[in-house]
Amino acid sequence: MRKHYMILLLLCLAANAWAQPFMADSAFIANNYVKQEKMIPMRDGIRLFTAIYIPKDSAEQHPILLTRTPYSCAPYGVDKFRAIWNTNHGLYAMKKYILVFQDVRGRFMSEGQFEDVRPFNPNKKGEETDEASDTYDAIDWLVKYLPGNNGKVGVFGISYPGFYSTMAAASHHPALKAVSPQAPVTDWFMGDDFHHNGAFMLMDGFEFYKGFGVPRPQPTTRYNPGYQRTERNAYKFYLETGPLPAFNNRYLGDSIAFWNTLMKQPVYNEFWQARDARKAVNNLQPAILVVGGTYDAEDCFGAWNLYKAIETANPGHYNKITMGPWFHGAWGGRSNGSYLGAAKFGSNTAYWYQQNVELPFFEHFLNNKPATDIAEATVFFSGSNEWKHYNEWPVKQMKEQPLFFLPGGKLSFKRPTALKPTEKPEGRKAYTSYVSDPANPVPHEGSTVIESRTREYMTSDQRFASARKDVLTFKTEVLKESLTLGGPVYADLMVSTDATDIDLVVKIIDEFPNNVSKATTGADTVYKGLDDMNGYQMLVRGEIMRGKFRNSFEEPEPFVPNKITRVKFYLPDVAHVFQKGHRLVIQVQSSWFPLVDRNPQTFTNIYEAKPEDFKKATIQLYHTEGVASRILLPVISNE
Repeated sequence: MRKHYMILLLLCLAANAWAQPFMADSAFIANNYVKQEKMIPMRDGIRLFTAIYIPKDSAEQHPILLTRTPYSCAPYGVDKFRAIWNTNHGLYAMKKYILVFQDVRGRFMSEGQFEDVRPFNPNKKGEETDEASDTYDAIDWLVKYLPGNNGKVGVFGISYPGFYSTMAAASHHPALKAVSPQAPVTDWFMGDDFHHNGAFMLMDGFEFYKGFGVPRPQPTTRYNPGYQRTERNAYKFYLETGPLPAFNNRYLGDSIAFWNTLMKQPVYNEFWQARDARKAVNNLQPAILVVGGTYDAEDCFGAWNLYKAIETANPGHYNKITMGPWFHGAWGGRSNGSYLGAAKFGSNTAYWYQQNVELPFFEHFLNNKPATDIAEATVFFSGSNEWKHYNEWPVKQMKEQPLFFLPGGKLSFKRPTALKPTEKPEGRKAYTSYVSDPANPVPHEGSTVIESRTREYMTSDQRFASARKDVLTFKTEVLKESLTLGGPVYADLMVSTDATDIDLVVKIIDEFPNNVSKATTGADTVYKGLDDMNGYQMLVRGEIMRGKFRNSFEEPEPFVPNKITRVKFYLPDVAHVFQKGHRLVIQVQSSWFPLVDRNPQTFTNIYEAKPEDFKKATIQLYHTEGVASRILLPVISNE
């Protein structure tokens, strides 16, 4: 779901309330809390608008839980109360935390100039600021001036507020004891939101920034949605708009500053590198809980890779990760986490997480409750629908196992062999080919009639793609025993093309048998409807690689036409069990539209591409001895 829906989450009641015991209603908040609104000064004199909810109960001191956001502290006014009871903040309202929401610098009612993913400055001097220093100054004021606080502060947030949570962890304020970056924006070029491996995520980028990026010359309580497209069919709209320069020329008119910046930063240069949140994770002091969703369309990369970066930079530090079968923010009040699209997960995974991981984490570090046994890695495996607990991630028993492409659309764990002297070459082709046409790109969902980018596409049926000539589909034999994948996935492809640039999309798919029943699933809770799932090709993980970055994201280079070339890239970690009787399917294609912008298939600066730059390309995927394409799978033994 696009990020502007997160704005709606924070401005309005969540559409899917949790029917759980910790739920509170507006009367509870009004009867038990007093709201204050303060302009908290930063070290450079800029003041940030802060909404503070203080428990009326003064018999004991309370911890402070802070969320810093670019999506508004609404509603504004001391007599207007936030819909806390329908989000995970409801947990802490019931525990009488002091709940604090702050508009970050330059957003809504805060003063100053907003800067997207403002770089961390480890060597600040005098009145220099960044998001870490703004958090430090906010915490310092809260601890000093809020009545009844116990001197302990926690910070958490989902999505962009997850980025601000990471920056908070780098503030080094002594009162900050626990931080939980959730679905955190971490690296906007490599894998979060707006770029994946250098490919521009067109639909999310445009739909988000046409509103979020509207100039805010002075503080305001209102959100400007910006340009509203009248063509409801997104596939048609984005295709007919044309190359990327047309979006400014036809709709934005150079009004969106960060969109213009995106268009001028086509490689992984100093601009993007400075905005990698992982640069801020050295020498962390507070306890860390990183949270994310394995089916998060926006920031799956950020959660996995922020955790790994903290582990590397802070050996032995309290740093945990929890990954559930969730879309973006599903664990925070937007869903009960029991299903996504046609895939069911068998239980209320969001509630389980809140009660067994997040609440105990903050209660221990902020409210003096006994420590609970939260595993280093708490990960939900779809397919088998079970939480698993590990001492590390990736787990030690994980083995990287190559799965090879073979002629005839087959996949095998056995490496392709050379032809025997007596064997005829028929049926043993060196490659399988397809033609990619930018004028007819492969849709990311099952139709070219697409109104918006749904969150459900992350588990959607891929049979539509199998039917296209510009998509290669390879399958294993029917699995004779279950196959558990847990960890990072790498595509390691040998390709050639007559073009000078191509994209490569790799999708890992769980193909269900045609006789899905209770006998084969063990329970009817695994799937939405047994009849619906016969032959279903469930997307488990998909990722794109912009081919010109195959050797360097800083210095792209063209393909040499018709030369066999290696393209290896990372797909965010997976946690899925392919059940006995299923097949593992891999699809390879060169467009994923309008999710991702179209590659002209001509080596050029795509942000300045012209209509005449877009050309068809023939692509060969090699699967023979010496030039064997493969997928490196993170296999965990079932023993």
